[in-house]
Amino acid sequence: MIKPSMLASGLMFLVLMFTAVSVQAHYGMVIPSDNMVMQDDDRTVHLTASFSHPFEGHGMELVKPKAFAVLANGESQNLLDALKQAEVMEHTAWKTDYKIKTPGVYMFYMEPRPYWEPAEDCFIIHYTKTVVTAFGDDEGWDQEIGLKTEIVPLSKPFAQYAGNVFQGIVKLDGKAVPYAEVEVEYYNEDKKSEAPTDYMVTQTVKADGNGVFTYAAPRAGWWGFAALNEADFTLKADGQDKGVELGAVIWVKFEDWKTK
Repeated sequence: MIKPSMLASGLMFLVLMFTAVSVQAHYGMVIPSDNMVMQDDDRTVHLTASFSHPFEGHGMELVKPKAFAVLANGESQNLLDALKQAEVMEHTAWKTDYKIKTPGVYMFYMEPRPYWEPAEDCFIIHYTKTVVTAFGDDEGWDQEIGLKTEIVPLSKPFAQYAGNVFQGIVKLDGKAVPYAEVEVEYYNEDKKSEAPTDYMVTQTVKADGNGVFTYAAPRAGWWGFAALNEADFTLKADGQDKGVELGAVIWVKFEDWKTK
């Protein structure tokens, strides 16, 4: 006869096993309409900021960010007041348009408000960025913005073919993070891609002792890289101190190899 205590333990084990497989990664998202603006292209880049599980297409609420800006040609421009409320994956998101006027590398970045995640019993703050290059100028793509935590690219974060290797350094408070864990996920925007198992939705790589990670994207499209670390501070939830997950996120688009 199965004892109630044994049955309860078995059920709890199954719940934990299911949760371990089914809970997928969160991602701050900053996606531009074009990340390589050429002379004959539309010079207005349409930017969308959101928070989601990008492969599965599950959105989450993104309140108006604490900061949203662009760093270009050594100067930072505040774009927070230009954001307009929108909807992505049936949840609150934000959009704005930015006109590219001069050649250069444009780094768009967002610092969101802390997001309380009951399932993980912690707050989440994802410092998110993406890089747009314009009119043939590609100098400075590896510049640091100076965020609390940041992925500094060692490979161009644009002009990448599917299958190319992308490398970056994970930094926290300006210092490299040895053996940082980096979660990688594809933005399944058209929902046509399927993962063989839940394990394949989010891929995970570890940085080396110098904080450098490497990943080869298997197909074209937008890929998000999120390096997660625990903050050295806590925030209050229902009067209790809770931990904070700091995410350094960068979005990189990989292109198809096309032949005539």
